[in-house]
Formats: sequence, structure tokens, C-alpha cells
Amino acid sequence: MSLQERISASLKDAMKLKEVERLSTLRLINAAIKDKGIALRGDGAERGVTDAEILAILGRMVKQRQESVRAYEEGGRLELAEKERAEIAVIEEYLPRQLDGSETTTAIDEAIEETGASTIRDMGRVMAALKAKYTGQLDFGAVGPMVKDRLG
Repeated sequence: MSLQERISASLKDAMKLKEVERLSTLRLINAAIKDKGIALRGDGAERGVTDAEILAILGRMVKQRQESVRAYEEGGRLELAEKERAEIAVIEEYLPRQLDGSETTTAIDEAIEETGASTIRDMGRVMAALKAKYTGQLDFGAVGPMVKDRLG
């Protein structure tokens, strides 16, 4: 079952069970996926949205909500921060498990070895290899400096 099919099935279940907050978040996910599909058709692509593209969409959605949580907490709007956290929990159900510190280090080492990277100029190749293999499992904002330290 593709990721899009899983999300659609969850949407139907949430409707049946009248889970209002969950349903709202699933509809936001579905809308983002449909927007991506429309954008792809506009570019002349005949294919649908791939699981990798959906994972990237979900990752962006989580990151946006994490930023909102910080802003709401700084502003003293704890009820809104809690709502964002609930949305993050629903979105993360569809993301693969995040790699921990040692797994991240191992993944970086493997990517450097696979690409034959030796200098900072090879960083792009290493990051591309990591993104191809670990989309949705790594925070690439945090991984970038780690790769830079290894190559620099």
C-alpha cells in the first residue's frame, strides 16, 4: 500500500470515527499532496506524486509546525502550541522512524565511503546520497554541519 493510499484510508477512518482534530490534519496532508500533483501536471509530468515526494512534504509540514510551536510558546499561546503538537503527532505517523545519533553517524560515514568523498567540495554528492537513502529519517539541517565537519 502506497503512502498516499495509507493517508486516504486513515482519512476515511477519521471521518467514520468522527475524530475532528485528526481529520483536519489529514485533510491538510491530502491537500498538500494534491497541490504537488497539480504542480507536477503543470510541468508536463504524467506520473503521480511518489512516496519520496510525500515524505518530503510531510517533513516540511512537521518543520513548519515545530517553528509555530516555538513562536506560540514565546508568545504565551500554549493552547495553540498544543494544537500544533497534536498535528505533528498525526503527521509523524506517516514518516519513517528518525535515526538516532549513532545511526546518523553511521549513515554519514557510509555515504562518504560510497561517494568516495574526501574534501568539502564533495559535500553535495554526500548530501544527495543521504537524501536518496534517508529521506524522512534524517534532519538534513542538522546533518549538513556534521558532513561538513567530517569532510573539512
